[in-house]
Amino acid sequence: MAAPRPCWESPHVTTDPHPATAGLAATSAADLAADLAAGRTTSVEVVRALRERIAAVDDAGPQLRSVLALAADAEEQAAALDAERAAGQVRGPLHGVPVLIKDNIEALGLPGSAGSLALAGRPVERDADLVASMRAAGLVVLGATNLSEWANMRSPHSTSGWSAVGGLTGNPWRLDRSAGGSSSGSGAAVAAGLAPLAVGTETDGSITCPSSLNGCVGLKPGVGLVPTTGVVPLAASQDAPGPMARTVADAALLLSAMTGDASYAGAPGTLAVDGLRLGAGSGWLSGHPGTDALFADVVERLRAAGAQVGEADVTPVAGTGAAELTVLVCELREDLDVYLASRGGPGPASVEELIAFNREHAEHELAHFGQEFLEMAASSQGREDPAYAEARTRCLAWAIDENLGPALEGPDAPEFLVAPAYAPAWKSDLLAGDHFLGGGLASAAPSIAGWPVLCVPMGLVAGLPVGLVLVGRPGSEARLLAAGHAVEGLLALGAALRPAWAAPSRG
Repeated sequence: MAAPRPCWESPHVTTDPHPATAGLAATSAADLAADLAAGRTTSVEVVRALRERIAAVDDAGPQLRSVLALAADAEEQAAALDAERAAGQVRGPLHGVPVLIKDNIEALGLPGSAGSLALAGRPVERDADLVASMRAAGLVVLGATNLSEWANMRSPHSTSGWSAVGGLTGNPWRLDRSAGGSSSGSGAAVAAGLAPLAVGTETDGSITCPSSLNGCVGLKPGVGLVPTTGVVPLAASQDAPGPMARTVADAALLLSAMTGDASYAGAPGTLAVDGLRLGAGSGWLSGHPGTDALFADVVERLRAAGAQVGEADVTPVAGTGAAELTVLVCELREDLDVYLASRGGPGPASVEELIAFNREHAEHELAHFGQEFLEMAASSQGREDPAYAEARTRCLAWAIDENLGPALEGPDAPEFLVAPAYAPAWKSDLLAGDHFLGGGLASAAPSIAGWPVLCVPMGLVAGLPVGLVLVGRPGSEARLLAAGHAVEGLLALGAALRPAWAAPSRG
């Protein structure tokens, strides 16, 4: 009788640009971990197959440009973990499973560039705390993903997914569409099957947006749950690294590895749709007819399955966007100054020096858009700026006191808020920048509040994925994952979430 083969050698779709690894591309981290545990494959074999796929899909073929750099020691990491397993030493459920990290997160042997030439040549001298935690849990750090340069905090005219170091990341569903941002490469790489897991970071929408546009799961944890030491900072009051994956269960496993708290891994499966208490506000709709119609259908399916979905009142932004920008640029001024001054190697040591560097390298750095946000930060007085405290107070009042708080208060209040995340991916446009629709509940309110938000695929609109978001109170990540897993099971999208790899079109 033939020896059993790993589940990722199952039949695969013929539209995949690299059929030899298409089965692996569709395999969840949990199933891959089961194959490793059963001896059906090894971590070294998986790493080699993923590197082959990255070469065929990211570097050549469709040239997705989602992976900015590969770890030279990835096979060495894998071999050491295989040896530990053979000796009966297993660090955790993801022992030997590869993960990609956004390249604004420091990891030994990877650039940690934030997409900027100003950091690309400066050595990384440590693992970020979250990377050290993942290594301790047995994950293989496979490489770093491209991102919107400086995590989209450079210009209001930026194009998500573009950086001077990595170029423009495409969307595996339709190659001329945006991969979202700023965790563009992480979302595109997971959707394309270049790794089962990735880490993103979010200050406002940077995990939820690429998760929605690429058809994957993304969790922006509450601020402070995942440590940010070793992550290139934007604004400490809103910065939050989080897991990105193809399933909620995989995201829960990765959150456990990132935090060192095993309880998150067991959260999926602990709640059913029947009995969920959800609040859906018309003010949180995306503004895209197809997306909002699909969301209305999903709400009816939730109700039919026993969920309580009531109306949640919301207050319009009403100038909060400008106040949030004031908060971000003031915090950026202080936090990035400290980071640049402490980073090893020659290069800019302050925001002012970074602006000068970009001007000196304008042919590469400023070819498509400017650096207005950096200039605003440089002209501010940081957190001592007279406008900062007023702006932060206004933002928190809008996000918590006027919106999230009242919507989740009272004996009959919902436990979670639910809304469509974003409209389908727009065409990437380096000349005119991004064309966002949606994101109200997916980004601004929970980002400002520092509350957790989970994005789960909702379905397809015109052949492109769109997500829904669930928002919970601080500390609700485990129940949020459980609720998301229940919704994911109801929708049962399965193979429908395999990217189409459609060629660029004029429509």
